Amino acid sequence: MRPESLMMSYGYRPELSEGAVKPPIFQTSTFVFKSAEEGKAFFEVAYGLREKHEGEELGLIYSRLNNPDLEILENRLSLWDGAEDCAVFESGMSAITSTLFEFLKPGDLLLHSAPIYGGTDHFIRKILCQYGIHTLEFRPGESQQQIIDRIGSAEGRLKMVYIETPANPTNALIDIEMCRRVGDHFSGEDHQVILAVDNTYMGPLWSHPLKHGADLVLYSATKYIGGHSDVVAGACLGSKQLMARVKGFRTFVGNMAGPWTSWLLMRSLETLKVRMDQQASNAAILAQRLADHPKVEKVYYLGLLKEDHPEYAIYKRQYSSPGAMLSFDIKGVEEDAFTVLNHLKLIKLAVSLGSTESLAQHPYSMTHADVDRDLKNALGLTEKMVRLSVGVEHVDDIWSDLVQALEHVGQSSSKTSKMSMTLP
Repeated sequence: MRPESLMMSYGYRPELSEGAVKPPIFQTSTFVFKSAEEGKAFFEVAYGLREKHEGEELGLIYSRLNNPDLEILENRLSLWDGAEDCAVFESGMSAITSTLFEFLKPGDLLLHSAPIYGGTDHFIRKILCQYGIHTLEFRPGESQQQIIDRIGSAEGRLKMVYIETPANPTNALIDIEMCRRVGDHFSGEDHQVILAVDNTYMGPLWSHPLKHGADLVLYSATKYIGGHSDVVAGACLGSKQLMARVKGFRTFVGNMAGPWTSWLLMRSLETLKVRMDQQASNAAILAQRLADHPKVEKVYYLGLLKEDHPEYAIYKRQYSSPGAMLSFDIKGVEEDAFTVLNHLKLIKLAVSLGSTESLAQHPYSMTHADVDRDLKNALGLTEKMVRLSVGVEHVDDIWSDLVQALEHVGQSSSKTSKMSMTLP
């Protein structure tokens, strides 16, 4: 069966929970063993002292190690990407930082794409260096050979390639298969360069990086996976071998998702496809209308790529949909972008993305405020850009809100207070 059908029941046996049709919230810190021998066996497997015997199931020990809600969630989330295993964390940044710390050590080199999410950018540029880890960025459009040449002259031994594609907030694309070839070029008998892909912008529905050569795929599960702006979480997926290391690190750092977070994400997975389908449908209509609006200079949306665009082939190969994230430049300056944001009524002025409600924000001064100014300008992340996460509302209502906000460009100050929306 397809993942959207399995989201209702996969990994859960009602007879083990009094016949409850949905998994209960297992709000407990620890679990009772039937015998001392059973407890010993559980710990041997949990700490990697031995492999599981054929037919043996890993029992429940302690909610920092495993919890029924967490395990069911991880089993279901693995289905979308075709991953062997999954680890869910209490935030997207905890998933990213835990993964980087597990696979990098002092003296190693991390190659990463740009632009990336502001929090990730800060961690890579300003925290990893404190641990003696070298970093090197590359940008969309650079060729495989250009990247290989720059790595060859960089300090440190390449251990990981970390990319975010589509890029936040410009929707610029990175070729996953090309990055795999770069990683393989610097791999050897004694080590394999790991390719990790932040797939948050596309969610687990519209792109599957593992099928294009990635070793690990990462998500801010707060976004499309959660989808209701009521939970913060992150996820990492990949092979059993690599995920054993990620989960081992998570166990001792203690940043696993709790039962409430896991339960909320399980609830959201049941509607993931219908939500994302509606959001993508709305985004396609809005992007075309924005592209035709006289006060909009440029729209950053994959569905508007032309066949002669250098990224078009990557788009068609890596994605099954243009997604539901778009950005657009106002014909003007930062003040004009603020004018639009300050006059929105239905669309909420807030960061985050992928939720049922439409959200708009100013990347230059908000989510990417800490990114180097010269880098932002070089990558086309402008002060006049507005980023829009398209929700599930009626598309004509979203459009009407954008139109009335755009009408104020050139007519009123950006300092105008945001008007309150009167609900019927």
